[in-house]
Amino acid sequence: MKKDEKIEEEVKSPIDCLFDEDDTSPISLFDEKGEEVKFEQIALIPMEEKIYAILKPINKMEFIGEDEALVFEIVQNENEKDDLVEEYLNLVSDIDTIDKAFNEYNKLVDEEEVKQKVTSKKEDKK
Repeated sequence: MKKDEKIEEEVKSPIDCLFDEDDTSPISLFDEKGEEVKFEQIALIPMEEKIYAILKPINKMEFIGEDEALVFEIVQNENEKDDLVEEYLNLVSDIDTIDKAFNEYNKLVDEEEVKQKVTSKKEDKK
């Protein structure tokens, strides 16, 4: 390959990264100052006909504890003019919605732990 040939990287949107089970790379978002903030994906939570993402900041953020995460709603806007669907993440500020999302996450974690225990017991009997 020649020096002057450009290598075009496929840039995935944060939404595509969230839904790609094999993608463990950080989710890059931009704050209100235009500065990049990287997050670790904790979970996707389907709830009340919407999908929420629980994301944990990789680097320290003001007002966010090291063991805390943020809840984002995955919003879809349909542009009828262009037949396009625009997707973006919207930070959730409603305390009730945040609590519900974390409660759903905790249920999923509990269910997974039960499945692992059952699987482990079955393997022990072999």
